[in-house]
Amino acid sequence: MRIAVFFTPPRDHPLTVAAAEWLGRDAFADESRSRGPVPGFEPEEIGALTADPRRYGFHATLKPPFRIAAGHNLADIRAALAGFCRTQAAMTIPALELTGIGPFFALTAGRATREINALADAVVRAFEPFRAPATEAEIARRRPDGLSERQRGYLRDWGYPYVFDEFRFHMTLTGRVPETRRAAMAEVLRKRFAPFIGRPLAIGALSLFREPAPPSDFVVDSHAALTPVDQVMARA
Repeated sequence: MRIAVFFTPPRDHPLTVAAAEWLGRDAFADESRSRGPVPGFEPEEIGALTADPRRYGFHATLKPPFRIAAGHNLADIRAALAGFCRTQAAMTIPALELTGIGPFFALTAGRATREINALADAVVRAFEPFRAPATEAEIARRRPDGLSERQRGYLRDWGYPYVFDEFRFHMTLTGRVPETRRAAMAEVLRKRFAPFIGRPLAIGALSLFREPAPPSDFVVDSHAALTPVDQVMARA
């Protein structure tokens, strides 16, 4: 089993519903969803282009997937998530953006990243004691030869190359899209997610995702609310 700390909007949030329909899967219910027709794309092509994010479920990574270290169990991490969220302030992304990140497409926070980056840093550090060291095979899957020296250091020390100053908040919508199909994909996604692009998104809770038997689909294991900012400030 592997677990991860992700952000995803609440189960009934319109963005969660829209993303589940786009990806073809709801990670809360662990059920398939009907995508419907996608102009300019055959169902098989869209299925292939969304296969990777579909397996993980709609989310933004904060603490990447890891195996649980000896001496800990899932109940420990559930309790740690609840306790952590009691100390961290809820926040709002002012406006979501649709962004091409290399060959992938994702919803991102644009330039409003300071608070969400600080939250991600805190999550990575807080849950590190629960992480079993990455195996050689897990490290090799990250293709370290293609990483920068700093990213290789993060991979060695934290099990993932894109943490701290390498982190970028993003909610993945596709896998690798061939260059010849990116313009068409961007147009589809802009229309599909138009109700959310340019609009604020509340970061009000964090979720523990669980991968029961790698490689398998991730499911939402538990959900913990972040604390209203005025309550966090009152404790300071």
